[in-house]
Amino acid sequence: MRYALVNDERREAEPGLQGTCPGCGQPMIAKCGDQRIHHWAHRGMRSCDPWWEPETPWHRSWKAQFPPDWQEVVQQDETGERHIADVRTKHRLVLEFQHSHIRLQERQAREAFYSDMVWIVDGTRRTRDLPRFEEGRRSLQVSPWQGVYTTPFPQECFPRDWLDSRAPVFFDFAGTEAIDPRAPAERRLLWGLLPGRAEGHAVVVVLARQNLVRAAHDRPQIVASRKIVTILGERFRAARARAMLEARRYPVKTAWKPRRRWRPRRRTARF
Repeated sequence: MRYALVNDERREAEPGLQGTCPGCGQPMIAKCGDQRIHHWAHRGMRSCDPWWEPETPWHRSWKAQFPPDWQEVVQQDETGERHIADVRTKHRLVLEFQHSHIRLQERQAREAFYSDMVWIVDGTRRTRDLPRFEEGRRSLQVSPWQGVYTTPFPQECFPRDWLDSRAPVFFDFAGTEAIDPRAPAERRLLWGLLPGRAEGHAVVVVLARQNLVRAAHDRPQIVASRKIVTILGERFRAARARAMLEARRYPVKTAWKPRRRWRPRRRTARF
């Protein structure tokens, strides 16, 4: 964790400091070695939150773009279950930054617990993810809105374990590398898979990193996912209805077949 309570104040890990966990109140020690980024760790246990994963420089670079009091926010539901959100904005939108593999049951549990949330996934962890997206991006079809695309084949673009997410999932294919303005769009931009389908088509939203951060500061939602998917679904249904109407108006004629030539019947001899 990045923050612990030291004399009831949130502090980052420094050599010699001792603090308590803001989630469970247990003692924490400052880990300030040379191999990993400075962080706090529980004494005698890995973490009080089973959803917590060890932070990487990628996590820190993303979280650093938000105010400190938005980071590592303890959230509790009506049953008393408690978890620590990576970032929770002033609009109560939760941003979870996922680097390591996540089990299906845990992903679904997090989406149900936080409800109003967005995933940002490190697309550089698995070497096959970027080449798959570069190849599958050819299936993206333009929509009436700039930066919004549809595809009937989302599995050709994104990992299967994220296809049915109930929250928007933005894939970061640049990692911690500095963003070169001349780099391909796959690396420069974030590619977001929206929840739900528009008449069987997945909806993909493209955002620059700074635009996602600005939206999280200014709005309750990064994008209006439900509205976008609903409107595109209506457009697909309307297009299908027009195609059916045209098919009735101009029925397809059957292919011409040559008439069979008449041949006299052969008489059979009778005995």
